[in-house]
Amino acid sequence: MAGCTHVDRPAFDGPPTVGFQSVDVPSAPDPALLQPPTESFRLGVGDLVEIEVLEASGTRRVCRVMPDGLIYYDLLRGFPAEGLTTAELKTQLETELSAHYRSPQVGVILRGVNSRKVWVLGRVNTSGLYPLDKPTTVLEAIARSGGLFTSRFSGTTEELADLKHSFLVRGGELMPVDFYALLRDGDMSQNIYLQDGDYIYLPSALSQQVYVLGAVNKPRAVGFMDQVTLVSAVASAFDVLPTAYTRRILVVRGRFTEPQVAVVDYEAIRRGEAPDLALQPGDVVWVPASPWNNLEDYTKLVLNTFVRTVAANEGARFAVPNADEIGIDIDLTP
Repeated sequence: MAGCTHVDRPAFDGPPTVGFQSVDVPSAPDPALLQPPTESFRLGVGDLVEIEVLEASGTRRVCRVMPDGLIYYDLLRGFPAEGLTTAELKTQLETELSAHYRSPQVGVILRGVNSRKVWVLGRVNTSGLYPLDKPTTVLEAIARSGGLFTSRFSGTTEELADLKHSFLVRGGELMPVDFYALLRDGDMSQNIYLQDGDYIYLPSALSQQVYVLGAVNKPRAVGFMDQVTLVSAVASAFDVLPTAYTRRILVVRGRFTEPQVAVVDYEAIRRGEAPDLALQPGDVVWVPASPWNNLEDYTKLVLNTFVRTVAANEGARFAVPNADEIGIDIDLTP
């Protein structure tokens, strides 16, 4: 079987003292993201608006922006609403309704937002999708989800949420938000305003796993027992693919905003020319499919791929609890 050939390897006692290095990735959000959005809210599909011709009794209706982008109100057969502000909708409705009312004064009130949402999943009291119906920060979103899950035994959240590996994804990219600094140290420079589609995930601190991704036969999370090494972790992923580039395997450790990275010659380990590497819970092992050069850019690629995969898996699990994993088999439950 591939990956089972015995070789004599030098003994090791924990991680090598050399090899891990800091990588310069953005460690703090752009200060502009700390300011509330100034643009007016624009209607989208699913939003609810209350419309009334003020001088005409019985004309108050709550209308939904339909999948075709139209609202259906009163005598209008269908009126374009998607992309308009409530003020713009009011003006245009008054023009259209003037064919049926004399100088109509129309009131438009936003009653419900369904077109803009953010995900808050993981070790919070109520995971879910939340409407972005007003300017909302990271802390406000976590508060809306009921806050961090609290242990019924200790009454604390200390051991339940792994804040050092929590993350925010925006548009498929990892945002440089340090949840540990925000929630433990009160660093408000991390408390950015959210945008439609943002994804917050706070994993369990009880989940003792390493993640083996990239050019392996079965990318997956590997449960952490007494000791997990690079070789044993790759073996748990059913070995590398024949096309894998194993001269520069990447191991990412620590906070996503301050990652420590080791570049490992896996071939040298397999030949017994270098010591195996002891892994730690939370490590991300990436087996490249081809040679690469720029460590900073490649680390960003690895982290972005990792968080997108986790987001897809956890989103699918939330929507359909028994759904198959998306793309790769990663089980992030403790």
